[in-house]
Amino acid sequence: MPELPEMENYRRLLSQHIINVPITGVTVNREKTINVETNVFTEALLGARVVFVERRAKYILFHLYDGRRLLLHLMLGGMLFYGTEEERPERSTQVELAFGDHILYFIGLRLGYLHLVSVKEGEALMGKLGPELLDRRMTLERFEGLLKKRRGALKTTLVNQQVFAGIGNCYADEIAYEAKLLPTVLIQTLTKDSIARLYKAVRKVLTEATEIGGYMEIPFMTGDMVTGSYNDQCKVYDREGEPCLRGGGTIVKVELSGRKVFYCPDCQLEQ
Repeated sequence: MPELPEMENYRRLLSQHIINVPITGVTVNREKTINVETNVFTEALLGARVVFVERRAKYILFHLYDGRRLLLHLMLGGMLFYGTEEERPERSTQVELAFGDHILYFIGLRLGYLHLVSVKEGEALMGKLGPELLDRRMTLERFEGLLKKRRGALKTTLVNQQVFAGIGNCYADEIAYEAKLLPTVLIQTLTKDSIARLYKAVRKVLTEATEIGGYMEIPFMTGDMVTGSYNDQCKVYDREGEPCLRGGGTIVKVELSGRKVFYCPDCQLEQ
């Protein structure tokens, strides 16, 4: 599932290409992907302009000129591609928005969605999310405060969108590895030093992953050499049975609350 780095990478790229460009075509191939009738969706978007692209957690909000929003959540397997009809990937698309001769393809939205919402509806949905971990206001002191009353495993806490916004399975494991902590360690047992190490790991992993485009499967557009570069940088995620890059251990996979967890039992500890 695309997480904060992937969605922030998309936000940056979208902002470079579609701001204030009129939407000249709307194609809906799967009605379940949108939340209103196809004709209502089409009429609302034809001729409209996106004036701002915002990311919040794992969501992207396209701010339209009339104040409404397009709310995108890619869920599992969703991705974006921007290009001409000749460049389109050989994948099924659920929605297509044309900006002149270039089209923004919404791909793999079998579980994901693109909803047309009002400002009030968008704010209500975003208001349920926890704070952004890369926000400049997210100091160590604030981070400690958010963890102070929490109970449960580290990974479960990191992926809880009402505690922290934007982290999913991949980066929770990578953050725990960077902090040299077991993903299964209980939050309430962490020392002050462990929390400080975790805070640094959060900032480091998310920043680095964002700068190199996250782990998306396909580029955002032809010539895009950034998107997906983090694929080869994961230290533990999806590396079961492979050697730890920090020592002589072997990466293992377990299950925690229905989620896959990857870690090194040799160098990741309880404190």
